[in-house]
Amino acid sequence: MTATKTERLGPSYFKLFGASTISNLGDGIGVVAYPWLASALTRNPLLIALVVVVQRLPWLLFSLPAGAVTDRYDRRLLMIGANAARTVVTLVVAFALLAGGSSLPGPDQVDGAAAVVETNIGLYLVLLVATMLLGTAEVLYDNTAQTFMPAIVSETQLEKANGRLWATEEVANNFAGPILGALLLTVSFSLPFFVDAMTFALSAVLISLIPLASIRERPASSSTSGSSMRDEVKEGFRWLWGHDLLRPLAIILGLLNMSATIGLAAFILYAQEVLETSPTEFALLNTGAVIGGIIGGWTSSWVSERLGPGPSLWFTLISGGIVSIILGLTSSWPLALVLFGIFRFGATLWNVITVSLRQSIIPDELLGRVNSVYRFLAWGSIPLGAFIGGMIVVVAEGPFGRDTALRLPWIVGGVAQLLLMLLAGSRLTTARIRAAR
Repeated sequence: MTATKTERLGPSYFKLFGASTISNLGDGIGVVAYPWLASALTRNPLLIALVVVVQRLPWLLFSLPAGAVTDRYDRRLLMIGANAARTVVTLVVAFALLAGGSSLPGPDQVDGAAAVVETNIGLYLVLLVATMLLGTAEVLYDNTAQTFMPAIVSETQLEKANGRLWATEEVANNFAGPILGALLLTVSFSLPFFVDAMTFALSAVLISLIPLASIRERPASSSTSGSSMRDEVKEGFRWLWGHDLLRPLAIILGLLNMSATIGLAAFILYAQEVLETSPTEFALLNTGAVIGGIIGGWTSSWVSERLGPGPSLWFTLISGGIVSIILGLTSSWPLALVLFGIFRFGATLWNVITVSLRQSIIPDELLGRVNSVYRFLAWGSIPLGAFIGGMIVVVAEGPFGRDTALRLPWIVGGVAQLLLMLLAGSRLTTARIRAAR
């Protein structure tokens, strides 16, 4: 017991920690830069929602093959390659804006009071294609990173390692990154994308510095010997579908993500026109999420032990629904900031518990494939949620007006999350989770 308490996470973990923190700083810059760019290219809520759809569509299309690739090849090299690809794609966006962005309104001129902007089709298509490619690389990187963690961290340290990592990612992704992105936007639309590309490149370098000798060798797997990728994907699907806890957990998370994304579909327009935020205020909205994420990352293990993992997951479903409904009713961005903090605390609590659970109970030789099937079910529904949210705004705008139309997706998504708790909460019990471990 003493050995477990004094065990260190190790230098390889901190290289992965640093790589993830740097790339999340770039993601945080993108949290402001990409939606603000989209809103400068078009004010059409369906076209804005389409960017979200395309961003998450790779989770539906490529999650399953990505899992087989993760189990077949060197996971360290896959992460390096994914970040190298994200570097190149982000640079393409940056140079496209440098060449053709002079016709766009200034970043500080894009807000809720802006006149109708004629859609810039050329740059919009560049944004759409780049978003799709970045989402595809994200699928490979995220799936690989989650399966790589158990190779450099002991099972007893997984919740601690994941919690610390996510807490720091919150600061980079939702505080430092967005504020830096807002500052860079005051200079030009292209500058945030150049800096974003640099963070992906630095992240790839850090991962390359993880020594091979520090990575625990994966158990030999007969399942991938001479079998087709399709057969390997099927094996991962059969394993998850036959698990009495992970199957319903993946389906519940899929419905939860779909419901939450309904409100987020036209988030940039909601923030600009309902909350009336400037680029800096929009960046500051993430401050609440940072605080909630940090608290969640550092306390998730403690909360799970005190409340039990079942009630901890119930908190995510209930708080997410209530927060979403209140967001649909408020016009105050400071209140929205607090609400995002509550939402992110619940989301982080869910992630620490469920990801650590998967990492500890799925056999390593199947981890990539089973993880990808889980994420296919859990994340593949997000594009549908984004499309539903965009359609709600388009359909409701005529009879109810723009303001009500931008609020309505939050209320619909919140009600859906509360209904999900009523229907699925009984499957998420502490006894079932502990039995699975």
